[in-house]
Amino acid sequence: MKHIAIFQDNLRVGGVQKALINILREIDYSRCQVDLYLFDEGSFFDMPVFENLRVIHLNARFASLDRLIYFNLLYRFSKDVTGGKFYDAAVDFNSYQNACAAGVLKSNARKKIMWIHNDMEIKLKNEPKYRILWHFFKNKLAYYDEFAAVSPGIIDGFRKVSGITDKPITAIPNHIDTGEIFRKKNDIPADFHPDPKKLNLCSVGRICHQKGYDLLINYLARVKKTRNDFHFYLIGDGPDRSALEGQIKNLNLRDEITLMGNQANPFCYMDQMDGFVLTSRYEGQGMVIREAQALGLPLYISKNLEPYNPGIMGYENIAEALIQAKKPERKIYNDLKDYNAAITRSLNRILGLS
Repeated sequence: MKHIAIFQDNLRVGGVQKALINILREIDYSRCQVDLYLFDEGSFFDMPVFENLRVIHLNARFASLDRLIYFNLLYRFSKDVTGGKFYDAAVDFNSYQNACAAGVLKSNARKKIMWIHNDMEIKLKNEPKYRILWHFFKNKLAYYDEFAAVSPGIIDGFRKVSGITDKPITAIPNHIDTGEIFRKKNDIPADFHPDPKKLNLCSVGRICHQKGYDLLINYLARVKKTRNDFHFYLIGDGPDRSALEGQIKNLNLRDEITLMGNQANPFCYMDQMDGFVLTSRYEGQGMVIREAQALGLPLYISKNLEPYNPGIMGYENIAEALIQAKKPERKIYNDLKDYNAAITRSLNRILGLS
C-alpha cells in the first residue's frame, strides 16, 4: 500500500481545482492511501468519498501571508505540517502558492512532485502580477525531484524560464470524467431554452486576460456583419466581467451574447449547444475543450491552442470559421476512453503505483 500526500490551497471554482477532483476520482484506492491537504474548507465541487482518501484542513492564514516572501526564507522557517508521516510521493498540485510548496518540500516523502498547469513562459510575458510572484517563488523549483505538465506544449517553456534541465517532466493531461459529464448533461433547467433556429455556441472559463474573451467578442462582432443567426453563451465569471459587458454593449452584441456566470453543472447547457469556442491567449491545456469533445460539440479553437491539445485542430481565423459554421446534423458522444487510459498509465507511473 502506497502513501501519497497532495497539497492544494482550495477547491473553489477553477480548472486546477476541477482537474484535481477528476484525479481524486481516478486514483486506485485499493493500492494507496491519499491524504489531501487543503488551506480552505470551502468547495465548489462535489468531493469524492473513498475509504482511503482523507482530507486534512490546514491554517488558511499561513497560505495568505507567504506570497511576497522569498521562498528560501520561507522554507528555512517552515515545519512539516504532516506530523512526520512518511509518504512515497508528495504532490504540490497548486504550483503557485508557497504554502503548498513548503508543505510538500518539508514533508517526509521519498519523491516530491510539482504539477505545472500553465505555459509559464507566456504567462510571465503577459501578467505583471505573476512576474512579481515568480520573483519570490522561483527558487522553490530546484527542491522538487520531478514535475508533471498538463500538456507537452508547456514543457519547453517551463525548462527555459526555470532553468530546470536535469529533472524528469512527464506530460499528464487532465483526466476527463466523462461519466460525470454524461450523468449531468440531462439535468436541464426548465427555464433554459436556446433558440433551435440559431447556431448556439458556448464557452466555459474564467473571465480574465488569459482566456481572451475580449478577443472572442471582437470576432463575434465581425461574424454579425455577415450573419445574425447565432447566439453565444459564456459560462463563467471573473475579474474582467464588467469590462466585457461594456465591450458587448459598445459592439451592439447584447442580443447575441448571454453571460451566464458560474454554473455548478455546465454540461447540461453545453449539451444544448451547436459548437464550443475558445480563443485563450495561452493555456496549460484547457480541459473544457476535452469536455466539449466528450459531448460531441464541433470545436472552434484558435490555432495557438493546438500545442496544448495534441490531435485537435485550431483555426487561424476564428471569425471566418464561425461565419461558415453550420448546426451539426447530430452529435456523437465520446467517452475519451483511450485518452483517459493513457493519462491513468502516466499518473500511476509518476505516483509509483504501476
